[in-house]
Amino acid sequence: MVTTGLPAALLLVFFLSSHCASGSYPRAQNVTWQSTNFKTILTWEPKPSADYSYTVEFSAVGGDTQRSHHCIRSSETVCDLSSSLTDLHACYTADVLSEPPLGATSDLIEFPYTSSPRFCPYKDTDIGRPAFKLQVSEDEKKTTLYVTDPLTAQFKDGHQLNIRDIFSDQLQYKVTYRRNKSTGKKTLHSKTNEIELTGLDRGESYCFSVQAYIPSRSTNKQLGELSKTQCSTGRNPSIFEVYSVGVIAGAILLILLLIALIITVTVVCCRRRKKALESRKEAVPLRDV
Repeated sequence: MVTTGLPAALLLVFFLSSHCASGSYPRAQNVTWQSTNFKTILTWEPKPSADYSYTVEFSAVGGDTQRSHHCIRSSETVCDLSSSLTDLHACYTADVLSEPPLGATSDLIEFPYTSSPRFCPYKDTDIGRPAFKLQVSEDEKKTTLYVTDPLTAQFKDGHQLNIRDIFSDQLQYKVTYRRNKSTGKKTLHSKTNEIELTGLDRGESYCFSVQAYIPSRSTNKQLGELSKTQCSTGRNPSIFEVYSVGVIAGAILLILLLIALIITVTVVCCRRRKKALESRKEAVPLRDV
């Protein structure tokens, strides 16, 4: 009895363990939000085997659960939710469910899942680098930066929105500038896209970079990505541009006075030397003939 009963028990254990294994799927790990200019992607690990897939469910806090039709029983480990998070001021959470592959069935009623951290698009999306054009006025008294607002992944009435469309008067730009080949930096903030800088040294080359600045955000999310650096073209200014007319006139007068002084001293010295020579000649006695 013992000999015949043992194989049957082993078969039962093997059957039960096989049945449980067929209905169990690994949970997703490292579920993370990645978002720049409201292009928002949910990522996770690991890549699934052929035995299971992933489905993403998301919801605004306090709202109904939804699914993106691009992320149902998928073998991918990314889900683009940019167009699904329609209320940019809301906060969202997402669940990554481990489910049977497409076309397969399972006896499980609830599938294992992993939840994401909370994500608030308006407060959390990173702001990409802006582009700008640099223009120096003809008299070189003013340098103007013309900043282009970065485009976002959001659309309204068929129109692609930029960051100013979304942040409105909350959006500012921080300008960092320095004299070319110098390490000393200065900054200023502007609420407009046309930024004028005055008081720069004429004829000098200056380097500029720009980044979005949203003061209403938390400290680590206030600044966007820094733009590429652009430098103005420098030249050697004339003496009339560097110094005022009064300074130049004073310098000329000083030089003339210096020349007159040198001439005067030279003339006096020559006269004294001549007198000294004449005195020596008069002091020499005449020879007898």
